[in-house]
Amino acid sequence: QVQPVESGGGLVQAGGSLSLSCAASGRTFSNSAMGWFRRALGKDREFVAVISWNGGTTFYADSVKGRFTIFIDNSKNTVSLQMNSLKPEDTAVYYCTRSLYSGVRIASTDYGYWGQGTQVTVSS
Repeated sequence: QVQPVESGGGLVQAGGSLSLSCAASGRTFSNSAMGWFRRALGKDREFVAVISWNGGTTFYADSVKGRFTIFIDNSKNTVSLQMNSLKPEDTAVYYCTRSLYSGVRIASTDYGYWGQGTQVTVSS
């Protein structure tokens, strides 16, 4: 199995930026699409962004489109999420996850391996 491991969360003021990184422990991401989800306190987990295994296709939730960028480096087995213009409503635990498919998917049920999550807090 390939267990994603997230890093890079923290506290930032509204309008600021953070970069999250996800590394694969074990082997590689093995031609799987990689995604980011988040769960805010008291809310359901929601899709944030996904990138195809070769980096050729990306898809974003409307709430982050134009502010967040996902990119993959297969040579380093890492997936990153650059978050700009952060808002207090972006506050959540962010999870990196490996898809069961190579193409982009947005349903959490299409993902089979989840990291432990990293907290992102945006203060107003």
